[in-house]
Amino acid sequence: MKKAFTMLELVFVIVVAGILASLIIPSTKTNPLKEAAVQLLSHIRYTQHLAMIDDKYNANDNEWYKGRWQLIFYDGVNSNGVPSYTIFSDNPGYSGDPSSGEIAIDPQNKSRLMTGGYSGSSQLDVTSTNFIGMKSMNLGMQYGVIGYDLNGGCNGARISFDYLGRPIKGDLSTMTAAYKAGTQRLIVSDCNITINSLNDSISITVKAETGYAKINY
Repeated sequence: MKKAFTMLELVFVIVVAGILASLIIPSTKTNPLKEAAVQLLSHIRYTQHLAMIDDKYNANDNEWYKGRWQLIFYDGVNSNGVPSYTIFSDNPGYSGDPSSGEIAIDPQNKSRLMTGGYSGSSQLDVTSTNFIGMKSMNLGMQYGVIGYDLNGGCNGARISFDYLGRPIKGDLSTMTAAYKAGTQRLIVSDCNITINSLNDSISITVKAETGYAKINY
């Protein structure tokens, strides 16, 4: 009865294991740009979710529609000069820019705001020790993203949603009416959000009307 492996059999097993490892390990390596896209997609959907559960209609405020939930990109000094984004809902006064009291709270950590850096205060400055945002939302520092672009049905640096989850383009603070034709800014063709690294790019499509978002691989 054979009770042990021969040296030749052991060598053969080691060689086969090495070949399998060489095939499997590369496929398990992380891709920072794809990780950034997955996170961004999740937060676009979360912004839409907030908009749908938090109807901003207020009969006593004829500019209520300017306070809808939105996701805005930023790449200034307070984000360390690289792309970041913020989820917020503008309060009356409607400046179009987020302040610490207007930014969504991280549902996993109530002490953190959902921003990767924005101007206005040291609390929103990712380079400050007073920063109370989420460094993971700073796409440049966390994932090596060097640029972003919104095109197709959207433009500028932000995307918003109404209470039905429909995507809206542009700066809400400059709108003049909620549902008047030509002023409501509903996206009528697919919005493409592209993020870039030094060697690659990846895009997310937000569908017109439904707001359904997906990564384009």
